[in-house]
Amino acid sequence: MGTIITISREYGAGGTSIGKRVAQELGIELYDRDIIRSTVLKTGLDAGVIEHEEEEISRGDAFLRMITPAAYVDRREVIREIEREVILGFAKRGPCVLLGRCADLILESEDIDCLKVFLYGDVLHRAKRVGEIIGSNDPSAIQKAMKRTDQARRAYYQQFTGHRWGDCNNYNLMLDTGLLGYDVCARLICEAARSLD
Repeated sequence: MGTIITISREYGAGGTSIGKRVAQELGIELYDRDIIRSTVLKTGLDAGVIEHEEEEISRGDAFLRMITPAAYVDRREVIREIEREVILGFAKRGPCVLLGRCADLILESEDIDCLKVFLYGDVLHRAKRVGEIIGSNDPSAIQKAMKRTDQARRAYYQQFTGHRWGDCNNYNLMLDTGLLGYDVCARLICEAARSLD
């Protein structure tokens, strides 16, 4: 039958690359930006608005939400609820790989079994990949991009789930992609998924 796999990841840890390899090896769908596109279709909002709303939550932003009009908070909650429905819709279609978007705890809240994976890596390995992603060799720019993205993902996860992002208690499998490499990580995820069938 197959297993649904959710992948959470630090920025630069290779989540998209590994997710693609896992999906290809298992012959299942990968959903990442597709989730945003589906959300945009349902809300009519600009893709940039959706991306900002979902991964640009910070401590300062959380404070601003307390003092800004309810419409701002309501829009964010509406987007989150639509995304939740989209993720559940993908999961109900059958085995797939879902990247980010708190998919692990969304499925858990609906008693949908899945293999919950977290990918991380040391700063040097991730910095190399982030430099490629942002097209920069500037160590300062790379560090800022890593810090900003990881903080946003951590805040987003905590705000919408009440759990700590990257906490081993939230996942079934945690892999150091810098040490193991993408191929080994993909293989281990596939083996774990097959063992659950």
